[in-house]
Amino acid sequence: MLVLGLETSCDETSAAVIDDNKVLSNVISSQMVHLQFGGVVPELASRAHLRKVIPVAEETLEKAGKSLADMDGFAVTYGPGLIGALLVGVNYIKGVAAVLEKPFIGVNHIEGHVYSNFLDDAPVKFPLLCLIVSGGHTQIVVMKDHLNYKLIGKTRDDAVGEAFDKVAKLLGLPYPGGPEVDKLARQGDEKFTRFPIGLSREKTFDFSYSGLKTAVLNFANKLGPAEKDAHLADICASFQKAAVDALVERTIRAARTYQIRQIAVAGGVAANSGLRAAMKAAGADYNIDVFFPAMEYCTDNAAMIARAGLQRLQHGHRSNLLLNAYPSLKLEEERHQE
Repeated sequence: MLVLGLETSCDETSAAVIDDNKVLSNVISSQMVHLQFGGVVPELASRAHLRKVIPVAEETLEKAGKSLADMDGFAVTYGPGLIGALLVGVNYIKGVAAVLEKPFIGVNHIEGHVYSNFLDDAPVKFPLLCLIVSGGHTQIVVMKDHLNYKLIGKTRDDAVGEAFDKVAKLLGLPYPGGPEVDKLARQGDEKFTRFPIGLSREKTFDFSYSGLKTAVLNFANKLGPAEKDAHLADICASFQKAAVDALVERTIRAARTYQIRQIAVAGGVAANSGLRAAMKAAGADYNIDVFFPAMEYCTDNAAMIARAGLQRLQHGHRSNLLLNAYPSLKLEEERHQE
């Protein structure tokens, strides 16, 4: 089944063509206009998507050697995300599907991240424990089968990806901050200082990162400018260790509690080198298989949207032309027919 997927939830305009699990093409156009503002400006993001959506779709079709008429179905992110950005993708796909009289499906962006682990015939099996880590989400989900989600852990305040970006900003690092923190952390001493792990005294699968951000801010403010600059890599390494330790401890404990031997990590923070190494090592200690998407599928991309859409289309799910964009959509929600 050939599916064209489209992703426009934030600041990447992406289109992809997949043939079942095989990615034929995956084009991602990142919006550099936001760099000067230190974060995503929603209105600028929407305008950039309007300019890029057709050229990006045409480029991915050309790379796949296919046409719109060749597609068996279409998939598009309809939430969560920036409302204006989402509407660009939703309306493009609705128009194409209507003209070609082909089925289409609205895909939850977070579900797309989950299905990034199922691209290119990855050997992921059920039951599966999925750790979702991104700029807006930190969740642990149990999956007994495809499209079956049971939320057992979530952040009570800030998402881990947001914590990375905010810490980077307060340390004076460029946007996007997460990769910058990871790069410096590889050069630093994670034992330089010990930052607190949120909810460490509770036997919960939930997360909290607001206290960690505050601890880094207070620690950095106590240092003089010269000392802070001299130990920037050490501060990043110590912060990253605390952030990652919370993810690994709760995820491994959840897997053991639910007697699940497969863990899949999804979302932009899945690209973090510290998390990949620590989760793999912990999984080996407890004989648990740990899967990460290929690096190109960790951040926002349309291949993951196409793969999640494929799964829903194969299960008979369809959206109609009344599909809207839902900026606060939850993973467990389905609004495909509205």
